[in-house]
Amino acid sequence: MIEVIPCITLEHDLRLVLLAAFICIAGSITFNQLTRRSRFTTGFARAGWIGIGAIALCTTVWCTHFIAMLSFQAHVPVVIDPVLTMASLIAPVFGFFAAISLVIYGRTLLASIIGNTLLGLCMSGLHYLGMMAYRVDGIVSWDLGYVAASIACACAFTIASGLVLRRSSFEKLNLPAIGLYALGVISLHFTGMTGMEITSFAISDTPMDEATFVALSMATALAGLLVIAIGGITFFLDADQRKTGYEKLLQMAMTDTLTGLANRNAYMDDLNTRIQKAERNSATLAVIGIDMDRFKDINDSHGHKAGDAALIALANAFQAQCHSGEIVARLGGDEFAATKEYSTEEELEDFLSRLQSALNTRLQVNETTLHLSGSIGVARYPEDGKDSDTLRNNADLAMYRAKIHASNTICFYTASMDEEARQKRELAASLAQALENNELELYYQLQASVKSSKISGLEALLRWTHPKLGPISPSVFIPIAEESGLIIRLGEWVLRRACEDAAGWESEDKVAVNMSALQLTQVELPRIVHQTLLETGLPPHRLEIELTETAILEDRDRSLHVLRQIKALGVKVALDDFGTGYSSLEILRSFPFDKIKLDRFFMSEIEVSRESRALVRSVLSLGKSLSIPVLAEGVESAAQLSILKEEGCDEIQGFLLGRPEKLSDLIEIRSMQHGIETLFTSDAEQRNLGTVRIVSGG
Repeated sequence: MIEVIPCITLEHDLRLVLLAAFICIAGSITFNQLTRRSRFTTGFARAGWIGIGAIALCTTVWCTHFIAMLSFQAHVPVVIDPVLTMASLIAPVFGFFAAISLVIYGRTLLASIIGNTLLGLCMSGLHYLGMMAYRVDGIVSWDLGYVAASIACACAFTIASGLVLRRSSFEKLNLPAIGLYALGVISLHFTGMTGMEITSFAISDTPMDEATFVALSMATALAGLLVIAIGGITFFLDADQRKTGYEKLLQMAMTDTLTGLANRNAYMDDLNTRIQKAERNSATLAVIGIDMDRFKDINDSHGHKAGDAALIALANAFQAQCHSGEIVARLGGDEFAATKEYSTEEELEDFLSRLQSALNTRLQVNETTLHLSGSIGVARYPEDGKDSDTLRNNADLAMYRAKIHASNTICFYTASMDEEARQKRELAASLAQALENNELELYYQLQASVKSSKISGLEALLRWTHPKLGPISPSVFIPIAEESGLIIRLGEWVLRRACEDAAGWESEDKVAVNMSALQLTQVELPRIVHQTLLETGLPPHRLEIELTETAILEDRDRSLHVLRQIKALGVKVALDDFGTGYSSLEILRSFPFDKIKLDRFFMSEIEVSRESRALVRSVLSLGKSLSIPVLAEGVESAAQLSILKEEGCDEIQGFLLGRPEKLSDLIEIRSMQHGIETLFTSDAEQRNLGTVRIVSGG
């Protein structure tokens, strides 16, 4: 084997040898990138990338072989057979494609070894087919030992390269693997050439003109580089497109889709960065909580479209008032937050004044002018807290204090704000008393099947009217119940009352009951559900438990164990508010839900936004692929219903069917059916009936 080195140095034009080596390395890099890309695709896209990789590799090996062959100083007249030369370029592509496919699709160690062995054999076939095209005026004889050694080198180096790739990340350029591929190609050629011996017949030993060989080699190199470059450019264009797509997805993940402001994740990341900077520079900053006043009233009185319009108008006003270095974000619902780095109190006061001015926005809804307002709470770093969570909590405390005192108020955090906690304790005590005295009520909202145009169920919603404070929003008393531990008793009361009501219905419609995170961690919950069903006489299949992803993730393993026991009773389980959490898909994989409830947020822009409609279509497609029916919440218009029918949604719920009502105010369920069916007719949709309430005539 030591004779290979003299063969290279003494019997070849070293300039062309270096050119061949350059082509080989460049092509190996392109081949590595293309096959790496194929591992992250599927279907026809993967086959396409494998095909491009096979062409790039075949071109690389062929150009390396052809240029190195031309660099050989045979000292006899030489003729290149064009037919065999082209055959050596085209035929091996199919073998390369099969070998690469075996490696990519196989994924096992054995598949890698077999596939890379096939690669080495294809390289060898290309080389020796090309050598058959090398015609000399004499006899060519081969040392079979060197021929076998050349094939063994090609196979060994490609197998080694494949093993290196298996043990490393596919996300980065793998130089050792590239080097081993290049060595496989180069060692194949020059080991084989060492075993070739030429006996000349020619009277003259004058070979083909050297300038012709060099020119032909340069032309081959340029053609090879062109093909390799096309493969490389294809890869980098795709990589750039994927990077742009990733950046767009990242922007979407960090942006509130309704308002265009930064969302909670983006805001908290920014706040943590600013706190670290302030700590280094001994600077001060203000964390500001902002909450709209009477937002629920806007939604209840004018519909969710008006509520969304109010949020958008407020966000635009905030953006118009912000200067460089200032940030306002929407955290969710009607809750906003802002951050301001300041050196003087005047700077902070100016920023707060601008925020307050933005809050005083007017919005025209139909013939009504809405005067928006809000409450602002401020916590300052470092005196009110030194970490993001503490500052946010204290800003919220100050904001709630501002909301209690008066609307459109700015309140700074003080340590005396324990009063807020006292008020919560009082509400918790009042709630416990209301539960004890049976002063709570259940309201019901209809659900309907899109396909059959019939009522499919009702969702039970808890309501509480305080004797002094009047109606208390569930968004206020439910968190208090969870913090005080009252949610367990409250949940059991709702479950029993809903089952009792449903058992008395003439129809066989389901009743849906929400479960909190704390309830799901109860080991006794399956027994409680079973006992309630037995005592109320409600068949298990008519009860549907609704829970959010957040509730499950509080204690994932225990929650899923409890849910499996409940499902074993025959009770239906629905995943509520789907699409608003971080792990919705993973949760779907972990448990066989009976229904997916698409969050009302997705309905807000479905009529005007392609993105919103595409998201809804994706969720509906996911439900179909998993054989899980999808219910769309927050459906308020016939236009939204028409879109959902077109996209294949299974069920709907929202103001279009009716607002939540007391059971006593609802017409007998069977007698409602005609009104529901009317909504689903095409004529009704064209007339855009809008919100329909189905209540008793009396």
